Amino acid sequence: MTERAPHATLGLSADEVLTTTRSVRKRLDLTRDVPGDVLLDCIDIAHQSPTGSNSQRWRWMIVDDVDKRGQIADIYRANFEAAYAGAPEPEPGSQADRVNQSARHLAEHMHEVPILVIPLLADRMGEGTPSGRQASRWGGILPAVWSFMLALRERGLGSAWTSLHLSNERDVAEILEIPYDDYSQAGLFPVAYTIGTDFQLAKRPPAEEFVRWNTWS
Repeated sequence: MTERAPHATLGLSADEVLTTTRSVRKRLDLTRDVPGDVLLDCIDIAHQSPTGSNSQRWRWMIVDDVDKRGQIADIYRANFEAAYAGAPEPEPGSQADRVNQSARHLAEHMHEVPILVIPLLADRMGEGTPSGRQASRWGGILPAVWSFMLALRERGLGSAWTSLHLSNERDVAEILEIPYDDYSQAGLFPVAYTIGTDFQLAKRPPAEEFVRWNTWS
């Protein structure tokens, strides 16, 4: 990896990083700048992830320009409102309500997040793409994206995996001058330092509820 000045890390174990990397929305610090070399360190780590045929068919678009962030945030917010229009209100205080409020907070403040990152797959994955090719291509970039989020966590930063902007993928490509016919956007990741680093394990059902051995029945 490229030699850069070292940045402070949290010193978490592998298991701690894996089990406490959350989708961060309300606890993104919108007032603190994110150094570019920290992002490059995280992407260097992401590039160590497994990839089919060792091909690294990816690029990373980092957006820190205020105007471009604002344009992308407008698209995201409009798609968020369309997605949630007419949806029943969750029970106050429920898990669904907390998720709803968190998602809405991010939509309302996306333009204030200091960095937006869009991972790009070097292939146009449109409708009708065979499932085998999709699995191969996405299986090459998604581990890198998760590794990027894990690396952020170890450095006191957070993000959230979002995809609502993809209904207007071509519009976002035009804003950022991405060759639309050659690259597919794998998501939109708001990146910032987190307010506090004390993230805990999420409540999840045990593995036994999801596993089948040798046959479905």
